[in-house]
Amino acid sequence: MKKSAMPQELRMNMRGKSKIVGGGILASNPVFRLVLGMCPTLAISTSAFNGLGMGIAATVVLVCSNALVSLLRKVIPDKVRIPAYVLIIATFVTLVEMLLRKFVPALYDALGIYLPLIVVNCIILARAEAFASTNKVGDSVLDGLGMGLGFTLALLLLGVIREFLGSGTFFVGSFGEAEFGVTLGNLPDYAMSVFVMPAGGFLTLGLVMAAINAISDKTAAKRDAKHAEEGKVIDEMVREHVEAELASAGADAPSADAVRVGDGKEEEK
Repeated sequence: MKKSAMPQELRMNMRGKSKIVGGGILASNPVFRLVLGMCPTLAISTSAFNGLGMGIAATVVLVCSNALVSLLRKVIPDKVRIPAYVLIIATFVTLVEMLLRKFVPALYDALGIYLPLIVVNCIILARAEAFASTNKVGDSVLDGLGMGLGFTLALLLLGVIREFLGSGTFFVGSFGEAEFGVTLGNLPDYAMSVFVMPAGGFLTLGLVMAAINAISDKTAAKRDAKHAEEGKVIDEMVREHVEAELASAGADAPSADAVRVGDGKEEEK
């Protein structure tokens, strides 16, 4: 029994873990679904490289802070839990800031004030309060990873669109002394600079969110229609089964005439 039960338990456990990670990427994406962290999202997503850098920095802070908050969840008093969370997050943000300043100064300069502002990013504080403070370390790390990946992918998508339309380039940046990126022919001459401005950020975010909501609604409608069709098939199968059972019960029961004949014989006796 134990040998046959273990694989099933393992599959259920893995399914639960993947659901935690996938929720932050798709169903509960912090940018497109929960609409959190709008300040760095609109300010940093002017290029794909900046968006990727901010996303990775936030992911590292999310994973590390969630892990430490979960470890200390039974030690931190309720009255000071928010200041304690801020202190933990600020520690990891400082470490990330020092690493970027040392090894990726161009990205550090591009992120500017929004890098230290990760300390009060509502995504990180919300996950520490809502998830890490009440769950195990492993699940908290997976939750931070999922939310961080969702945030990173959102920033990267917005950055690619805004950089392409606003600058006519793709993934231009530098890592140490290495510079990379692609200039798309004469496209910079026809680029619409409004897309790298705040107004372009709001416009791009609104259009992307509208597209994602439309796709989600269409997918949900197809899923509901499929479930409704499956429900009709099941109802029909149940109805046929009930009718067959009733017919079988009726065939096995004595008829009304036979009952009357039997009753008459008993009266004669």
